[in-house]
Amino acid sequence: MRSDVLIVARPGRAPRIEHVGGIAVRRTGADTVHLVSAAATPLGGDVISVRVVVEPGARLMVRSAAATVTLPGAATRESRTCWDIESAGELDIDPQPTVVAGASRHLTETRIRLTGGGGIRLRERVQIGRSNEREGFWSGALHADVDGAALLRHRVELGTGSVTDDALGRPLACVSELRYPDTAFDADGTVLTLAAGGCLATWQGERLTN
Repeated sequence: MRSDVLIVARPGRAPRIEHVGGIAVRRTGADTVHLVSAAATPLGGDVISVRVVVEPGARLMVRSAAATVTLPGAATRESRTCWDIESAGELDIDPQPTVVAGASRHLTETRIRLTGGGGIRLRERVQIGRSNEREGFWSGALHADVDGAALLRHRVELGTGSVTDDALGRPLACVSELRYPDTAFDADGTVLTLAAGGCLATWQGERLTN
């Protein structure tokens, strides 16, 4: 299944929303929208594409109604989610965790373009396996630019076959949070100040705690 979402935030107006496929969008506040599953997705072979645009002077908060659970499909175990983000205003994206279940493989790619003083808070939480599951693979790539200049190139892998897969132990959960233009904040794990401004917090462990 292919799911496509478009959210455009404009100052003084309700967000423009378009969606097709297994992901719907509901406006839940003046500047807040929630992603809602309208079908069982992502299964193996599914692709979810989310495009978010925040115009100058606009604010937007993006949330999800529930965790995303990935599962293998009949022909393949691999599914994908792609975020394409442009912000010239204030943007806060903090969905519920992604749970990679049933030995599935899920690939996430996020591309961010900040312009004209735009800001962002983006938090991503991932858990390999449901209760008593330890199989599965997740890869997350984050590419962020500010006014055409590189801000961050970041990649994380978890689970079976990942760069952190070790016989003595491996992390099965991670939290990554990017903030711009903030240069520091309180967070679990390690907070790194970025050379071009903003900061990135990362944490890895056995299980998500919040």
